[in-house]
Amino acid sequence: MYKAYFNLQRDPFEITPDPYFLFRTEKHDETLAALHYGVDQHKGFIVMTGEMGTGKTLLVRCLIEMLNEQNIAYAYVFNSRLSPLEFLQYVAGDLGLPKVGDNKAETLMNLGCYLVSRHQSKLATVLVVDEAHHLSTEVLEEIRLLTNLETARQKLLQIVLAGQPELDEKLESLQLRQLKQRISVRAQLAPLNRLETEGYIDRRLQLASDGRRTSSIFCSEAVDRIHLYSQGIPRVINTVCENALIIAFAHKEQFVTTEIIDKVATRFRLHAQPAHAPKTIGSDEIGEAMRTLRQLHQRLQATRQDQ
Repeated sequence: MYKAYFNLQRDPFEITPDPYFLFRTEKHDETLAALHYGVDQHKGFIVMTGEMGTGKTLLVRCLIEMLNEQNIAYAYVFNSRLSPLEFLQYVAGDLGLPKVGDNKAETLMNLGCYLVSRHQSKLATVLVVDEAHHLSTEVLEEIRLLTNLETARQKLLQIVLAGQPELDEKLESLQLRQLKQRISVRAQLAPLNRLETEGYIDRRLQLASDGRRTSSIFCSEAVDRIHLYSQGIPRVINTVCENALIIAFAHKEQFVTTEIIDKVATRFRLHAQPAHAPKTIGSDEIGEAMRTLRQLHQRLQATRQDQ
């Protein structure tokens, strides 16, 4: 509706987590590098947490693109409200096992044979669980037991859990203390600061216009308001910006003003609050992983351009 009016080729603020629109802040690079490092170095158990809408699923999909690029087999669980048996059967099925198993013992036997076979062929296997904060204590315990599948040198299955801060709370519980001790890499995704919010908006507009856009539709004061209302949460930024473009189009405005942002905030019952203070992670190993990550990103971008 507003795309032609603003000379855009696609919707810039879709809430679908599309890796094409990844905005590479330092904290996103660190988090994605931590995930890739944990998988690449066979660390076994990796946990990423962050508030709702900070981009966890987007980073998970970026990680999956990298796994595809490196020809690494993976199971991706996006519905975490499963029983222990349903969870194991889903993992086995998503990995493409010819026989999943009718009960837990048979499923675990088939899964173990599959992982050993891949290891003997020097191939890695990854389990990625999104919305992991919804996992029951029983399923989390089954995941812990999966980490027992190992050789003398490394784990046969690399496990990535991504979820909201409630996942951290679960992992702190007494029942899951053994699971917590097995986590080798942890990353936390924080909201965007004011400068990152502006860069995020401009980058999405640029990508949606195939790189032709040189100036933002959103004035600086409007971005200030967006940051305050969204608290730096990308999903909320997308919602506010898309509705602001609709209103600007309806009133034939060339730019999004603070009045438009205030109108959107009122409709969505958003309140101006300071954003959360950013948190970062880092180490020499993560720095090395970030360099590898940039190389993989460049290859993925080149592949997209060829297509």
